[in-house]
Amino acid sequence: MLQRCAQSFAPHESLAKGLLPHAVGHDDGSHDVAHLLRVWSNARTIQANEGGDLRLLAAAVLLHDCVAVEKDSPLRGQSSRLAAEKARGLLVAGRWSPQDIAAVAHAVEAHSFSAGVVPQTLEAKILQDADRLDAIGMIGAARCFYVAGRLRSQLYDPLDPQAEHRPLDDRQFAIDHFQTKLLTLASGFQTAKGAMLAQERHARLVRFLQAFLSEI
Repeated sequence: MLQRCAQSFAPHESLAKGLLPHAVGHDDGSHDVAHLLRVWSNARTIQANEGGDLRLLAAAVLLHDCVAVEKDSPLRGQSSRLAAEKARGLLVAGRWSPQDIAAVAHAVEAHSFSAGVVPQTLEAKILQDADRLDAIGMIGAARCFYVAGRLRSQLYDPLDPQAEHRPLDDRQFAIDHFQTKLLTLASGFQTAKGAMLAQERHARLVRFLQAFLSEI
Protein backbone atom coordinates (compact mmCIF):
# COMPACT_ATOMS: atom_id res chain seq x y z
CA MET A 1 0.00 0.00 0.00
CA LEU A 2 2.81 2.42 0.83
CA GLN A 3 4.25 2.10 -2.65
CA ARG A 4 0.89 3.01 -4.19
CA CYS A 5 0.46 5.90 -1.77
CA ALA A 6 3.89 7.19 -2.75
CA GLN A 7 2.55 7.86 -6.24
CA SER A 8 0.29 10.54 -4.74
CA PHE A 9 3.38 12.57 -3.88
CA ALA A 10 4.14 13.26 -7.54
CA PRO A 11 6.42 14.70 -8.74
CA HIS A 12 8.38 13.37 -5.76
CA GLU A 13 7.31 9.73 -5.81
CA SER A 14 10.87 8.46 -5.34
CA LEU A 15 11.31 10.63 -2.27
CA ALA A 16 8.03 9.35 -0.86
CA LYS A 17 8.97 5.71 -1.50
CA GLY A 18 12.09 6.17 0.55
CA LEU A 19 10.56 8.11 3.44
CA LEU A 20 7.09 6.60 3.85
CA PRO A 21 8.32 3.47 5.67
CA HIS A 22 9.89 5.77 8.27
CA ALA A 23 6.84 8.04 8.46
CA VAL A 24 4.32 5.49 9.70
CA GLY A 25 4.38 2.26 11.65
CA HIS A 26 2.14 3.10 14.59
CA ASP A 27 -1.56 2.37 15.13
CA ASP A 28 -2.83 5.93 15.44
CA GLY A 29 -5.49 6.32 12.76
CA SER A 30 -5.53 10.09 13.19
CA HIS A 31 -1.89 10.29 12.07
CA ASP A 32 -1.77 7.52 9.48
CA VAL A 33 -0.98 7.43 5.77
CA ALA A 34 -4.40 8.87 4.98
CA HIS A 35 -3.53 11.87 7.14
CA LEU A 36 -0.25 12.34 5.27
CA LEU A 37 -2.08 12.24 1.94
CA ARG A 38 -4.62 14.82 3.11
CA VAL A 39 -1.90 17.12 4.45
CA TRP A 40 0.00 16.76 1.17
CA SER A 41 -3.13 17.66 -0.79
CA ASN A 42 -3.65 20.70 1.42
CA ALA A 43 0.00 21.67 1.07
CA ARG A 44 -0.10 21.39 -2.73
CA THR A 45 -3.20 23.58 -2.87
CA ILE A 46 -1.55 26.25 -0.72
CA GLN A 47 1.82 25.98 -2.49
CA ALA A 48 0.15 26.51 -5.87
CA ASN A 49 -0.91 29.95 -4.63
CA GLU A 50 1.91 30.88 -2.28
CA GLY A 51 5.00 29.29 -3.89
CA GLY A 52 7.71 27.46 -1.98
CA ASP A 53 10.10 24.57 -2.59
CA LEU A 54 7.96 21.51 -3.32
CA ARG A 55 10.74 19.01 -2.60
CA LEU A 56 11.35 20.44 0.87
CA LEU A 57 7.63 20.55 1.47
CA ALA A 58 7.14 16.93 0.42
CA ALA A 59 9.85 15.75 2.83
CA ALA A 60 8.40 17.84 5.65
CA VAL A 61 4.89 16.52 5.07
CA LEU A 62 6.11 12.93 4.96
CA LEU A 63 8.09 13.25 8.19
CA HIS A 64 6.06 15.70 10.27
CA ASP A 65 4.47 12.91 12.36
CA CYS A 66 7.26 10.32 12.08
CA VAL A 67 7.42 10.06 15.89
CA ALA A 68 4.06 9.10 17.39
CA VAL A 69 3.16 10.42 20.84
CA GLU A 70 -0.31 9.87 22.32
CA LYS A 71 -2.40 12.92 23.20
CA ASP A 72 -2.33 12.04 26.90
CA SER A 73 1.43 11.45 27.05
CA PRO A 74 3.61 13.87 29.07
CA LEU A 75 5.88 13.94 26.00
CA ARG A 76 3.11 15.26 23.74
CA GLY A 77 4.51 18.78 23.71
CA GLN A 78 7.84 17.42 22.48
CA SER A 79 6.49 15.28 19.64
CA SER A 80 7.37 17.70 16.84
CA ARG A 81 10.89 18.20 18.22
CA LEU A 82 11.39 14.44 18.38
CA ALA A 83 10.05 14.11 14.83
CA ALA A 84 12.41 16.86 13.66
CA GLU A 85 15.37 15.03 15.21
CA LYS A 86 14.39 11.80 13.48
CA ALA A 87 13.84 13.63 10.19
CA ARG A 88 17.27 15.22 10.47
CA GLY A 89 18.89 11.79 10.90
CA LEU A 90 17.03 10.30 7.95
CA LEU A 91 17.97 13.16 5.65
CA VAL A 92 21.63 13.08 6.75
CA ALA A 93 21.65 9.39 5.81
CA GLY A 94 20.08 10.36 2.50
CA ARG A 95 22.96 12.79 1.84
CA TRP A 96 20.79 15.91 1.78
CA SER A 97 22.57 19.24 2.03
CA PRO A 98 22.85 20.77 5.52
CA GLN A 99 20.75 23.74 4.39
CA ASP A 100 17.90 21.56 3.13
CA ILE A 101 18.06 19.33 6.21
CA ALA A 102 17.75 22.37 8.45
CA ALA A 103 14.80 23.68 6.40
CA VAL A 104 12.88 20.39 6.61
CA ALA A 105 13.64 19.91 10.30
CA HIS A 106 12.45 23.43 11.10
CA ALA A 107 9.20 22.89 9.20
CA VAL A 108 8.60 19.61 11.04
CA GLU A 109 9.26 21.15 14.45
CA ALA A 110 7.17 24.25 13.79
CA HIS A 111 4.08 22.47 12.47
CA SER A 112 2.70 21.42 15.85
CA PHE A 113 -0.02 23.37 17.68
CA SER A 114 1.46 22.46 21.04
CA ALA A 115 5.14 23.09 20.22
CA GLY A 116 4.80 26.87 20.16
CA VAL A 117 7.54 27.22 17.53
CA VAL A 118 6.99 30.14 15.12
CA PRO A 119 7.47 29.06 11.48
CA GLN A 120 10.21 31.14 9.86
CA THR A 121 10.16 29.84 6.28
CA LEU A 122 7.44 29.64 3.65
CA GLU A 123 7.60 25.84 3.67
CA ALA A 124 7.16 25.77 7.45
CA LYS A 125 4.18 28.11 7.20
CA ILE A 126 2.58 25.98 4.49
CA LEU A 127 3.09 22.75 6.45
CA GLN A 128 1.61 24.26 9.60
CA ASP A 129 -1.43 25.49 7.65
CA ALA A 130 -1.84 22.21 5.77
CA ASP A 131 -1.71 20.17 8.97
CA ARG A 132 -4.11 22.47 10.84
CA LEU A 133 -6.61 22.27 7.99
CA ASP A 134 -6.85 18.57 8.76
CA ALA A 135 -7.88 19.43 12.33
CA ILE A 136 -10.95 21.46 11.39
CA GLY A 137 -13.98 20.82 9.22
CA MET A 138 -15.56 17.39 8.97
CA ILE A 139 -12.19 15.62 9.09
CA GLY A 140 -11.36 17.50 12.27
CA ALA A 141 -14.61 16.42 13.88
CA ALA A 142 -14.02 12.80 12.87
CA ARG A 143 -10.46 12.84 14.22
CA CYS A 144 -11.65 14.43 17.46
CA PHE A 145 -14.02 11.58 18.21
CA TYR A 146 -11.53 8.97 17.01
CA VAL A 147 -8.92 10.24 19.47
CA ALA A 148 -11.53 10.44 22.23
CA GLY A 149 -12.24 6.77 21.66
CA ARG A 150 -8.55 5.91 21.93
CA LEU A 151 -8.36 7.83 25.21
CA ARG A 152 -11.64 6.32 26.46
CA SER A 153 -13.24 9.72 26.91
CA GLN A 154 -16.99 10.28 27.06
CA LEU A 155 -18.73 12.01 24.17
CA TYR A 156 -20.13 14.81 26.34
CA ASP A 157 -21.30 15.70 29.83
CA PRO A 158 -25.02 14.75 29.85
CA LEU A 159 -25.79 17.25 32.62
CA ASP A 160 -23.86 20.20 31.15
CA PRO A 161 -22.78 19.48 27.55
CA GLN A 162 -21.79 23.10 26.82
CA ALA A 163 -19.78 23.51 30.04
CA GLU A 164 -21.89 26.41 31.26
CA HIS A 165 -21.36 25.53 34.93
CA ARG A 166 -18.09 23.58 34.89
CA PRO A 167 -14.56 23.95 33.51
CA LEU A 168 -13.97 22.64 29.99
CA ASP A 169 -12.26 19.24 30.11
CA ASP A 170 -11.46 17.69 26.73
CA ARG A 171 -9.66 14.78 28.37
CA GLN A 172 -12.98 13.64 29.83
CA PHE A 173 -15.49 14.90 27.25
CA ALA A 174 -14.83 14.80 23.50
CA ILE A 175 -17.16 17.67 22.62
CA ASP A 176 -15.21 20.01 24.91
CA HIS A 177 -12.31 19.76 22.47
CA PHE A 178 -14.25 21.91 20.03
CA GLN A 179 -14.06 24.86 22.44
CA THR A 180 -10.60 24.17 23.85
CA LYS A 181 -8.91 23.80 20.46
CA LEU A 182 -10.76 23.11 17.22
CA LEU A 183 -12.78 26.33 17.07
CA THR A 184 -9.68 28.40 17.87
CA LEU A 185 -7.56 27.14 14.98
CA ALA A 186 -8.96 29.16 12.06
CA SER A 187 -7.57 32.43 13.39
CA GLY A 188 -3.96 31.28 13.46
CA PHE A 189 -3.16 30.51 9.82
CA GLN A 190 0.08 31.66 8.24
CA THR A 191 -0.78 31.99 4.54
CA ALA A 192 -3.57 33.79 2.71
CA LYS A 193 -4.74 30.63 0.92
CA GLY A 194 -4.59 28.60 4.10
CA ALA A 195 -6.63 31.21 5.95
CA MET A 196 -9.29 31.19 3.24
CA LEU A 197 -9.59 27.41 3.32
CA ALA A 198 -9.65 27.50 7.12
CA GLN A 199 -12.67 29.81 7.20
CA GLU A 200 -14.61 27.41 4.98
CA ARG A 201 -13.81 24.45 7.21
CA HIS A 202 -14.41 26.44 10.39
CA ALA A 203 -17.94 27.20 9.19
CA ARG A 204 -18.56 23.48 8.66
CA LEU A 205 -17.25 22.73 12.13
CA VAL A 206 -19.60 25.31 13.67
CA ARG A 207 -22.55 23.80 11.81
CA PHE A 208 -21.56 20.32 12.97
CA LEU A 209 -21.38 21.41 16.60
CA GLN A 210 -24.75 23.14 16.36
CA ALA A 211 -26.32 19.99 14.86
CA PHE A 212 -24.68 17.79 17.50
CA LEU A 213 -25.98 19.94 20.35
CA SER A 214 -29.46 20.06 18.86
CA GLU A 215 -29.64 16.27 18.80
CA ILE A 216 -28.65 15.82 22.45
